[in-house]
Amino acid sequence: MKNVLISCVSKKKLGPCKAKDLYDSPLFHYAFRYAKALSPDRIYILSAKHGLLDVEQIIEQYDETLNGKPVGERKAWAKKVLAQLSKQTSLTADEFIFLAGHKYREFLLPEITCCEIPLEGLSIGRQLAFYKKFFDQRSA
Repeated sequence: MKNVLISCVSKKKLGPCKAKDLYDSPLFHYAFRYAKALSPDRIYILSAKHGLLDVEQIIEQYDETLNGKPVGERKAWAKKVLAQLSKQTSLTADEFIFLAGHKYREFLLPEITCCEIPLEGLSIGRQLAFYKKFFDQRSA
């Protein structure tokens, strides 16, 4: 199975809504659209507060990020996410595509056998340019 993992973003809509609709930034919108274009079996959101989110899960706005958290807290978060992932996927047999920053994947990667990080090392501006070019080429 192919799974895409997208990290949350700081800008969020108000009120409870589906996770896929909560995050409100160009980067998230492009990443989610790109994830769908990859035709995965599942798309998940890596939430600093909730761990692993199904895109259809209803959640409230929150203000939390892994950026700036100590290593111990990020490791505990990753352990939680891996436990959540293990209930729905195979960490050793499934494919995982990360559309997530370093802090959101650093302690997940050692436990996942098959993964891709297509935008690794790109700044947010370069990620946006990558997505724009990808969609421009598809519509041409």
